[in-house]
Amino acid sequence: MGKRTLVTSALPYANGPIHLGHLAGAYLPADFYVRYKRMRNEDVVFICGSDEHGVPITIAADKEGVTPQDIVDRFHEMNKKTFEEFGISFDYFGRTSASVHHETSQDFFRVLNEKGVFKKKSETQLYDEKAKMFLPDRYVKGTCPHCNYSEAFGDQCEKCGTSLSPSDLIEPRSMVTGDKPIYKETEHWFLPLGDFQDDLQAWLDSTENWKPNVMGQVKSWLKQGLGDRAVTRDLTWGVPVPVEGFDGKVLYVWFDAPIGYISATKEWAQQQGDPDLWEKYWRNKDSDLIHFIGKDNIVFHCIMFPAVLMSYDGYILPKNVPANEFLNLEGQKLSTSRGWAVWVQEYLKDFDPDLMRYVLGTGLPETKDADFSWKYFQDHVNGELADIFGNFAYRTLSFTSRYFDNKVPTAGDLNEEDRNALGEIDRLKKEIENLYETFRFREAIQKSMNLARAGNKYFTEMEPWRLRKDDPERCATVLNVCCQITAALSVLFDPVIPDACLKLREALNIRKAGWADITGQILKAGSPVDKGEILFKKVEDEAIEAQRKKLEEQSRAQEASKPVLEPIKNTITFDDFSKLDIRIGEILTAERVPKSDKLLKITVDIGLEKRTIMAGIAQHADPKKLPGKKVAVVANLKPRKMMGVPSEGMILMAETPDGDFMFVTSEADNGSVVA
Repeated sequence: MGKRTLVTSALPYANGPIHLGHLAGAYLPADFYVRYKRMRNEDVVFICGSDEHGVPITIAADKEGVTPQDIVDRFHEMNKKTFEEFGISFDYFGRTSASVHHETSQDFFRVLNEKGVFKKKSETQLYDEKAKMFLPDRYVKGTCPHCNYSEAFGDQCEKCGTSLSPSDLIEPRSMVTGDKPIYKETEHWFLPLGDFQDDLQAWLDSTENWKPNVMGQVKSWLKQGLGDRAVTRDLTWGVPVPVEGFDGKVLYVWFDAPIGYISATKEWAQQQGDPDLWEKYWRNKDSDLIHFIGKDNIVFHCIMFPAVLMSYDGYILPKNVPANEFLNLEGQKLSTSRGWAVWVQEYLKDFDPDLMRYVLGTGLPETKDADFSWKYFQDHVNGELADIFGNFAYRTLSFTSRYFDNKVPTAGDLNEEDRNALGEIDRLKKEIENLYETFRFREAIQKSMNLARAGNKYFTEMEPWRLRKDDPERCATVLNVCCQITAALSVLFDPVIPDACLKLREALNIRKAGWADITGQILKAGSPVDKGEILFKKVEDEAIEAQRKKLEEQSRAQEASKPVLEPIKNTITFDDFSKLDIRIGEILTAERVPKSDKLLKITVDIGLEKRTIMAGIAQHADPKKLPGKKVAVVANLKPRKMMGVPSEGMILMAETPDGDFMFVTSEADNGSVVA
């Protein structure tokens, strides 16, 4: 057994299914690496699990009217099954709602708290008085200060892409009740990352062979200087803070999720019948820790989690964090909200996993964003898997089976061409080993296919169909060489296309062959060989067109499900508009109208005078919270009685696509003309 290695993949959020972007980022590269290590008979453990805490889970539950536990139970099982069917070979797939994870996370918090690592600070956060809860950033919406988009979230405007904080929003409102939140003081624990800056820098300086895109992002954070990062937040769903008197506070998901790697390893060890086994992988300097993630998780795995591990003491730090960039789809940014995604569970209904494993592997976004298209998929399946690898293997096995009685023929004296063909096995094996060890999987796959290309070229140039009649002994030698190359391919390609390679090794009767067996003499003369089957069928144009159509229909359906905006009304002239006298006014009082579910009686100061206005917004606004609000008023509208009360104008409001109403506001003086 070689050196001990613990491999982790980023914990996927349990609020949706797995798509190709997920695979290309953190899961498929890790599986390539782990399968390679296993073929070398090394001690490697592959850990992952569902990230089941955080605001995305609660938002998904709110939308469906179910509990967060309902959401995570559903997607945990769905994603676990999808990974298994696609061939992602986790040794253990845990979940952060498990009791072992809660206990482990709380232990980390207690130890760091007792050591005095954390800072405890009070700060003001948005609070929904009606819901009696502090609002996470994704529970706040308002108007973006940069582009004036009225549906911006408290962490980002999805229209202009600007990162925000809830305090940046104009007219923020709670997504729970629709009310305007207040600022309220709350107390939290913070990890002072600045205290670890020198230690983190020294550790990072000691690492080797990190991707430039990863190290570049980390150095940028360090250059800016590290600040304090909240470890706790006000939520009810998550790992409770293990301190008495602080109910309603949980560990921030960035803090508890990476600890999920440790808790899942503990559960794996229990499954092995050795509960202490996990420590050999996490607390032993003879172990290597490798994190496979997407680029959006770099700072958490290269700065924050290492700082936590340093604080606890006794844990190893990552040897490498080979983060990938993002995968685009058909020339566009992959977007689940727009339905622009290929879901893995849907893909598996139409194609074998090996095909996508290979195609994604050839185009992994290892150092920059990459693009997947169905045409790219078809070209690589047909032009490489079918025409090169599959063709060579089938030619070799069918010819051997038919003309050499289903046995590996005996080789005679080798000439230069034979030695060169066999020499490619050892040469490419060494290059491929180096590429796997340095996380360059695209090149490793290319080099593996180059051996199949060399085999095809050798087979064609040696013309065994001619030699069979003219020189049977020479034909036997040529087919022996081709069988050895085929056997080498069945092992070299195993990390990428394991199902096909297992079928090929079964046909060659070397089912248990490993990396050390990759030589020019894997097969003994006279050993049995089966004809086997065609490994890869070509993908037809009709199948690709069906996938494109499915993607487009899926995207259209997603767009159609969104609320529809009212169409623009008929064109008017400026003279028509100039007849309106719109003034800024301040609401002085507001009260419900007896016997009416819809009307509010509102008094507004429009500068020149005070007006009474009847507004049908009782179901959209709390009258107690309206005094002091600046609004736009149509001041020259002919009065009319409503419920016996004269209404002397109209307050302008905007109706959102989902039916909510928002005031048209301004900070101008009362009586100012809107022109």
